[in-house]
Amino acid sequence: MSLQEHVTAVFTEKYGTTPSLVVQAPGRVNLIGEHTDYNDGFVLPMAIDRGIWLALRPRDDDQVSVHSLDFGVTAVFHLNDLQHTKSGWGEYIKGVAWALQEAGYTLHGWEGVMAGNVPKGAGLSSSAALELATARAFQQVSRFAWDAAQMAKLSQKAENKWVGVNCGIMDQMISAAGEADHALLIDCRSLETQLVPLPPALDGSGTAVVILDTTTRRGLVDSAYNERRQQCEAAAAHFGVPALRDVSISEFLAEADNLDPVTRRRAKHVITENLRTLNAAKAMQNADADLLGQLMNESHISMRDDFEITNNELNIMVAVAQTQRGCFGARMTGGGFGGCAVALVHEGVVDGFVTAVAQQYQQQTGLSPKIYVCQPSAGAAVVAHN
Repeated sequence: MSLQEHVTAVFTEKYGTTPSLVVQAPGRVNLIGEHTDYNDGFVLPMAIDRGIWLALRPRDDDQVSVHSLDFGVTAVFHLNDLQHTKSGWGEYIKGVAWALQEAGYTLHGWEGVMAGNVPKGAGLSSSAALELATARAFQQVSRFAWDAAQMAKLSQKAENKWVGVNCGIMDQMISAAGEADHALLIDCRSLETQLVPLPPALDGSGTAVVILDTTTRRGLVDSAYNERRQQCEAAAAHFGVPALRDVSISEFLAEADNLDPVTRRRAKHVITENLRTLNAAKAMQNADADLLGQLMNESHISMRDDFEITNNELNIMVAVAQTQRGCFGARMTGGGFGGCAVALVHEGVVDGFVTAVAQQYQQQTGLSPKIYVCQPSAGAAVVAHN
């Protein structure tokens, strides 16, 4: 049974009627462009075929009630009395309601059943999927127009201001605006997007995106994420620009010796990662899987040595992946300090790749990885309507 069928069946059993609609929003994997989003730079994520499904119906009052099948808990709150109660998934839903109301949207209550298959804490944006599924639910029951960029911005505001995670716009934007069979080059300053297709291999075969979960975890709220952000802002201030996006590589090199060593490394990563991301989009448009893979490999070195956000398991996972036949490139993906790597692999060798990587990673770390072969998928949408 698919998750869509599952939430529909449980909703029907719980409420004695079929849901009015089912919405879905995807998680994402970022192919390249890490920690560039809050520097007003460029990112190249794709929505994946894993996400959050939410079966629901409108209520005639201002109550929102959501039962999570994953946690076995129901979150209930009133739209005219939004208050922080505790941390947890319910705060994301409440935060989206708060951000929408702050932006002037008139919201109506609803009740629903929710389930997801994005691994939690793996850097695949289960939180953005939850936020955008929630935004879609409110949009449907409250009958306002869907604007992907606006919903992404308000979902980001919910995570920044309500939940307290200082994330950039990438996760929400790709969950809102992704399209099947494509990654999305996002300019995080203008929010302009450009669809770029996954490149084929030289022999004309397809390529697959494989997510390699190290099964190591580090929470973002209390991690060094905010510290990295502050270091980037300090570097931008040194250059007298709004964000590191505005510093060219030549300007950086001319001024590098005047930065303290840590700030210099952080700035170098962001400035070179922006270049790699733009070049990766061109490589994809030119059907050049080899170049895309090379840029992914270079990105990992930069995150390991300059931004210092990998861990031992991520470095082992990436090294193992890169040595496999048919792997074009691999890198850490997500916030860092644990979580996942991502690899671009020839579709003809995917099964062997998955088996070999799992075996070698386990031999070297004693940990059992989780590996997901993913397809680029569409953004937040209504997937069923009764």
